[in-house]
Amino acid sequence: MAKQNPIPGATPLVADKLKTLGLNTQADLVLHLPLRFEDETRITPIAAAVPGATAQFEVTVVSTEIAYRPKRQLVSRVEDASGELVLRFLNFYPSQQKALQPGARLRVFGEVRGGRSGLGGSEIIHPRFHVLHGDEPLPTALTPVYPTTAGLGQATLRKLIARALAEADLAETLPASLIARLKLEGFGVSVRALHAPPPGLDAEALARWQRPYWQRIAFDELLAQQISLRQAYAARRARGAPVLAGDGTLTKKLLVQLPFQLTGAQQRVWHEIEQDLAQPHPMQRLLQGDVGSGKTVVAALAMLRAVEAGHQAALMAPTEILAEQHYRKLAAWLTPLGLEVAWLSGSQKKKEKLATIAKLGAGGAALAVGTHALIEAEVEFARLGLAIVDEQHRFGVKQRLALKQKGMQAHQLAMSATPIPRTLAMSYYADLDVSVIDELPPGRTPVVTKLVGAARRHEIVDKVRTLCRAGRQAYWVCPLIEESEALQLKTAQETFEHLTAELPELKVGLVHGRLKPDEKAAVMGGFVRNDIQLLVATTVIEVGVDVPNASLMVIEHAERFGLAQLHQLRGRVGRGAAESACILLYEQPLSESARARLKIIYENNDGFEIARQDLHLRGPGEFVGARQSGLPLLRFADLEDAPLVEAARAAAEEMLAHWPELAEKHLARWLAGRAELLKA
Repeated sequence: MAKQNPIPGATPLVADKLKTLGLNTQADLVLHLPLRFEDETRITPIAAAVPGATAQFEVTVVSTEIAYRPKRQLVSRVEDASGELVLRFLNFYPSQQKALQPGARLRVFGEVRGGRSGLGGSEIIHPRFHVLHGDEPLPTALTPVYPTTAGLGQATLRKLIARALAEADLAETLPASLIARLKLEGFGVSVRALHAPPPGLDAEALARWQRPYWQRIAFDELLAQQISLRQAYAARRARGAPVLAGDGTLTKKLLVQLPFQLTGAQQRVWHEIEQDLAQPHPMQRLLQGDVGSGKTVVAALAMLRAVEAGHQAALMAPTEILAEQHYRKLAAWLTPLGLEVAWLSGSQKKKEKLATIAKLGAGGAALAVGTHALIEAEVEFARLGLAIVDEQHRFGVKQRLALKQKGMQAHQLAMSATPIPRTLAMSYYADLDVSVIDELPPGRTPVVTKLVGAARRHEIVDKVRTLCRAGRQAYWVCPLIEESEALQLKTAQETFEHLTAELPELKVGLVHGRLKPDEKAAVMGGFVRNDIQLLVATTVIEVGVDVPNASLMVIEHAERFGLAQLHQLRGRVGRGAAESACILLYEQPLSESARARLKIIYENNDGFEIARQDLHLRGPGEFVGARQSGLPLLRFADLEDAPLVEAARAAAEEMLAHWPELAEKHLARWLAGRAELLKA
């Protein structure tokens, strides 16, 4: 890829400031588009100035003096043929005082305000001005206002961007046939129009005029992203991986002994994974399924296929409680098949941990389940063929790669119960094959969601009492307090004590992230056996916990939770045949965003629809997380515009197949040195 020149005309200090904005080349400056515009193409007479409006005036300085009341400030009186105006500087430099000498002619720009009592006339606080020397024509385009950082002024940015527009390569990176077919504006025409639109348009007319140019920039941005991800996908497929074909003996045995039949969706995704594992290149598949859709059994089948082919398989989960849940479930299914499932976590006793590590290294254990402990340096596998990462969005790129790299190009399956909206999957996950379990197992009952003000908490306590006396069980989730885990724990402890006092006839349990594994296991075991009727918990029970007899979920301070968490927590109930409910207790007053979140969760049970609306509320950042450390979040494209995402996806494949040189040139313009990071 051609190396791009640094920014000409930028001093080392300015270059450092530009770097903080992610501006390292002239190509970056070309794509640093304005936030808004100011109209310096017209002169307004002082008499026609409207208080509260921004305008430009051509004036002569009448007087300039330093006033000391109410505090030190520079006050300059200026005039034109129609009236007088006060320019007020609360902070000023000697150079400004010198420029504002009586008789100086100025061009002044700023927001006009009513004058202070006793000082008369209108005024502008901290106007932008410059001294006129002779005739100076007015600009012919609107003046751009750019995103900037402390110490980097608009004038400097405008000068560097104007130079970049004159000197940078704005040649087309798209084939003419594609531009014509998609009815796109030219690239050079578009960036120039977006930096310097014509005057005389109100905000609505300007937005309408700019729309086709924004469309071109948004398309180009999406196209660069798609090309980069398709290249990463192709690079991975070019690498070798063990063929995990197997003879089907273990997978068939598991299916026969399971107390349930796979749903049609589970069968379909297992078939897709099975085909991937039989290929001589690494599988890179994302398995999506809503809460309770049955992803773990599909993961178990994939792990068995690896064992059938003479390899090992490992499953890594982000929290100990979720990893333990997987371990117990997989051990119950796979031990009867004569297989040992090894367990590895950070809180294990050293002796036990070292024994497990030795077994994995010698190939004595074919299957492993654990937390981040699986990717510690001392852990080695004899022949890892399949790495599975659950709740993959909670791990960074390096962590997921670390597990995969424990085996020579092991196949990788990422699982997520946080549904990824279709447009997001198409853009940020284009380098993965995606399978979706879009069907819940039979016998699952829809969960009724209720919004209840915290003032009615006593009614909810009565409901818990009635329900548990009837033989059912309930969860009570404590508020999410992001600032302090210790504070969250204190809240959980206090809630546990209050509910124990309020419900003396019930056995109440408490589970949180700081309990030792055996303590956690004891509490969860008691809840599974119905020795504990009410489980008070922090969000450690967000994923993985499966107790079919639990039919009520109470979430306190629900307004503090994100939509994905609320949906995950709600998914802990409704796992049996009993009618189930999720009660969202909230405190007034609600912020607008909290009100919007609670409305969405109240009205929707479909995880994909919730995720789509969540994307609309929050943008893609939190869905993507640290997934692509080298790929910036989209600056210009709107992921709601599915047709544009689709068009960019198709165009990327077309360009890589027929115009690879243009594809590289396009990538260099948009991602520069960052593109290489995606090929890891």
